[in-house]
Parts: sequence; structure tokens; C-alpha cells
Amino acid sequence: MPFPSLAPTRVRHPLRQRMLQVARVEAVSPRMRRVIFTGDDLRDFVTSAPDDHVKLVFPLLGDDRPVRRETAPEGSPGSDPSVPHVMRQYTPRAFDPRARELAIEFVLHGHGPATRWAAQACPGQWLGMGGPKGSLLVPDIYQAWLLIGDETALPAIARRLEEMPAGRRVTALIEVADAQEKRPLATKADATIQWLPRKGIAAGRSELLQEALWHTSFPARSTYIWIGAEIETARTLRDILIRERGVSREQVRAAGYWRHGVADGGSRVED
Repeated sequence: MPFPSLAPTRVRHPLRQRMLQVARVEAVSPRMRRVIFTGDDLRDFVTSAPDDHVKLVFPLLGDDRPVRRETAPEGSPGSDPSVPHVMRQYTPRAFDPRARELAIEFVLHGHGPATRWAAQACPGQWLGMGGPKGSLLVPDIYQAWLLIGDETALPAIARRLEEMPAGRRVTALIEVADAQEKRPLATKADATIQWLPRKGIAAGRSELLQEALWHTSFPARSTYIWIGAEIETARTLRDILIRERGVSREQVRAAGYWRHGVADGGSRVED
């Protein structure tokens, strides 16, 4: 009998553009806002993994919704190819196919276009969306999980915890701005959640996640580790796991959710 593969499997989804309308807005914490979108374009939407990502397309200044260039009226902001649409990647936090409602959580930080939009979002507004292109499915062979991330990865971590089966051992190390960002995370798993407030240290500049990882014990051969953080932090954490903690590359998924000084600078961490 062949030994089961440790590596996740990539499944592809049909890629199409969608137009979504805001149904309601909820304050999750002082720095996190959940926007629930609806629309007929969600009738065939698929999200199979908690770390899926979609690309949101924000309206140009003066437009009430994103406009596809091929259908934009002549002379409008959307018809000019020299004016790029603002696009950012986000995690589908929750999806209700019956109600056709998709929840996206926005971290309110800085002064970028996504933050500005989320801060003023209200029912009736429109966004464009593409994706997800695919999902990464982790084989159900791991006895334990270790989830590591900052607030930008919190929607993916929270969704992963919600979808964990009862009794699964999970440890989550979550870095946030301050203690006000702590919140209950629903799960049936046997979960240990450690919140790591920065207390004034700039995002991406602390070593809280690295220090917490060094003090976290887990069975190296039977744990799957997922990381989402500033790209250099994610790379450092991955290196610690592989070079110092005896974890194989197939057991680690590290994603740079953002990069200092670069708009939409997220990327998977490679060797």
C-alpha cells in the first residue's frame, strides 16, 4: 500500500468576473470590518479552502461601480486603459450559497484604497470580483495543525478553525495590533489560541510570531503548518520550521500576505 502524500492538492475553478453589491456591514473589532456582499453573480461561486483568495476590483473615482473596459462608455474613467483599476486580494471569510452571500473581512490600517473603501462601505455599493482561481486542499492525514499569522491572515485562520472537525488538535499564534483586536473564534477543534498584541510596535517589525513559534511544541512529523504574514516574516518562520524544527517542506504552506512599502505585494514564499 503506497504511503499517502503529505503535499496539498491544487484544484482549479472556472475563472469569471462578478459584480457584487453590499448587503450589510459589520464591525468585528476596532480594526476589522466585515462586508457581506450579495448578487446573482454568486450563483455558481465556489470556495473550497479557507485560504482561497479573490481579487476585488474597486470603483474608480467618480464611478459608482467598477466598469469593464470593453463595455465602458467612451470618455468615462473606466474606458481609459491608462487608468488602472485598483485591485486587491482578499480571503472569502464565509459563503452562504443558499442566500448567495459572501463575507469579506477588511483590516482597517493605513490609507490605501481598500481601507478607505471599507471604512465608508454601506449597503447598496458595488465591487467587482474575480476568482478564486483554485483551492489548495490539504490531505486529511495530519494529527495536528499549527496556524500562524498576523491580522491580515486572521480571516483565513478564523475560517480554518470553524471548518476543523471536532477533536482535531490545533494551535493558533495570532499577532494583532493590541488587546482590543482579540475576539472569540468559533471552532469544534481542540484548539489553543495565543494572541500576541504588538503594543505599539509597527506591523511587520515585531518578532512576536518568531518568539512564540520557538516556545510552541508540536509533533514535527504529524503537524501541518500554515503561515500568513508580512512576506519577510513568513519566510523567516518557514525557515525556522524547516531548518531548525525538522518539518518537511510538504508540511508547510507560507504566504506573504503583504510586503512593506508595496501595494498589493503579497506572494507565496518559495525556497
